[in-house]
Amino acid sequence: MIETDLEPADGRRLHVYDTGADGSAGGGGADGGPGGRSSRLTVFWLHGTPNVGAPPGPLLAPSARLGIRWVSYDRPGYGGSTPRPGRDIASAAADVGAVADALGIARFAVMGHSGGGPHALACGALLPERVLAVVVAAGLAPFGAAGLDWFAGMTASGAAGLRAAAEGRTAKEAYEADAAYDPEMFTPADHAALAGEWSWFGEVVGPAVKDGPGGLIDDDLAYVAPWGCDPARVVAPVLLLHGGEDRIVPSAHGRWPAGRCPGAELRLAPADGHISVLGAGPAALEWLVERAA
Repeated sequence: MIETDLEPADGRRLHVYDTGADGSAGGGGADGGPGGRSSRLTVFWLHGTPNVGAPPGPLLAPSARLGIRWVSYDRPGYGGSTPRPGRDIASAAADVGAVADALGIARFAVMGHSGGGPHALACGALLPERVLAVVVAAGLAPFGAAGLDWFAGMTASGAAGLRAAAEGRTAKEAYEADAAYDPEMFTPADHAALAGEWSWFGEVVGPAVKDGPGGLIDDDLAYVAPWGCDPARVVAPVLLLHGGEDRIVPSAHGRWPAGRCPGAELRLAPADGHISVLGAGPAALEWLVERAA
C-alpha cells in the first residue's frame, strides 16, 4: 500500500491510499481500464462514517485475482486530510477527480459503503465521462427524498444523531459530546461479521476518531443537507447492495435510488445487516469488472 499526501488546487491536503499501478498489490493501469495486466481496472473506495479511507482489507484478495487497483483517500476532516467544514456530498467528485488526475487515471469505477454510498453516487453523477460503474453498499438516500420516510427503521441512537445534525452544527456537536456506542445498531449477522474478517473496521474506525468527532460531524451534516447533485443523473451502471435487516441505513434507502438511477440493479439480502451485506463484496467486484469492460 502506497500512502501519499496530495494538494488539490485550493491548497487543502488529501491523504491518499493506492495499492499500486503494477498489479503487485491488486493491480491497476494508469488508464484505469479493465483487461490485461497493462490495463487493469481502478476502483475508488469511498469510506463510511466514521472511517479513514484505507481500501477494504477483506476485499484485497479477490481484487488481486480480478486485477483491481484500489485508490482511496481520507475524506476531509479524517486522518491525514485537511478539514473542510460545510462540504457537501457533491464535493467528493472534485476530490476524486483531483486524485485521479494526480495519479494519471483517466477512467475508473467507484464503490462506497454506508456514508460512502452517497459520495460514490455523486462521482457517478458529476463525472459521467470518467466513472465506468458504481457500487453502493448500504448507502443513504438523499435527506427529504420524495416518497421516503428517511428515519423509519433506524435505531433510536442512529436517528437521534442524524436528527441533531438536521438542527445544525451546534446541536450536532452537543450531541456528539455525550454520544456513546450502541451495539444494538448492529444485527447478530453484523456482529458475526465484525468478529470475523470484517474486524478490519477496527483498523479504520479508531484512527478516524482519535482526534475527535470532527469528520463524523461534517459527514452527518452533509447527509442531512442537499447533496449538490442528482443521483438520477448517473448514467453508468449502478449496483445497490443492501441488507433487509439493516438498522443503521434501512433497506428503503437502497430501494429509493434503485427506482431513479437509470442503470441501477438492487441486490437485497433479506437476512443481512449493515456490515454483513459486505459479504457480497467479491461478487460486486466481479460485477464491476464486467460492467467496466
